Amino acid sequence: MPFLELSLIVRLEHQPGAEEALEDLGALSITLRDADAETPDEQAIFEPGVGELPLWPTITLNALFEEGADRRGLSAALGELLPWLEPDQLSFTDVADQNWERAWMDQFKPMPFGRRLWIYPWNIEPPSDGDIVVVRLDPGLAFGSGTHPTTALCLEWLDGLELSGKTVTDYGCGSGILAIAALKLGAISAVGVDNDPQALTASADNAERNGVDSQLAVFLPQDVEAAAADIFIANILAGPLSELAPTFAAAAKPGAPFAISGILAGQQDELLQRYAEWFEDLRVDTREDWVRISGRRRR
Repeated sequence: MPFLELSLIVRLEHQPGAEEALEDLGALSITLRDADAETPDEQAIFEPGVGELPLWPTITLNALFEEGADRRGLSAALGELLPWLEPDQLSFTDVADQNWERAWMDQFKPMPFGRRLWIYPWNIEPPSDGDIVVVRLDPGLAFGSGTHPTTALCLEWLDGLELSGKTVTDYGCGSGILAIAALKLGAISAVGVDNDPQALTASADNAERNGVDSQLAVFLPQDVEAAAADIFIANILAGPLSELAPTFAAAAKPGAPFAISGILAGQQDELLQRYAEWFEDLRVDTREDWVRISGRRRR
């Protein structure tokens, strides 16, 4: 159904009170974004610490209300609840009804990675012939469609390996895209690990869609079976990558190729030093502002 969107621009110190006021007025949902997004003053937040909720100095709160909500009434009520509010901080927009899943799928097109690997959305039929390897994907609620530079870097790395008969561990599996790609490229089995149960569900569902569900086992980190793999890959963030380096070393067989990504440009030097204790032949590849580190487990 259509909605009325109320946008409110506030300073950081006013955010809690503004959000509470919108909830009290019956907002169906509230999202927060950087008020300076897509400007030179934009501040990216990629990796909050545990228990932290970092926000921007100036925040836009977008609140959805049912169609036909009283704009004047909402404005007046906010003026009473938030005495500091100025008229130019508040605006309204009509949001037309649409099939949000279809709108997303219409933007998700087949994408090539490396020599032969292609990622296809589930609603587009791939060609029946040709020397290509196809992963059919519905990312669902989990990260990982191939559109992000870190995922692309990992997919291209996998496409360049000889995977026939190999075992693979994919740490931070998200939608399962990397593990499934490895299986479609010839790996015999894969383990997907993620701390989000929804990611494990998405990975299992996507594996079934691609006919490799019998070859993929998914686990929460505390439940993963301790077995070293022939190939190890992790696409998470720099902080966890550094913390988990000894765990990853134990999860890779001697001589096993490995790759890690989710690393912002500028974070690689510390990780190179950290991983050099267990891994060798380290190299760095970049795409946009993101980095992949790859190499081999020391024998």
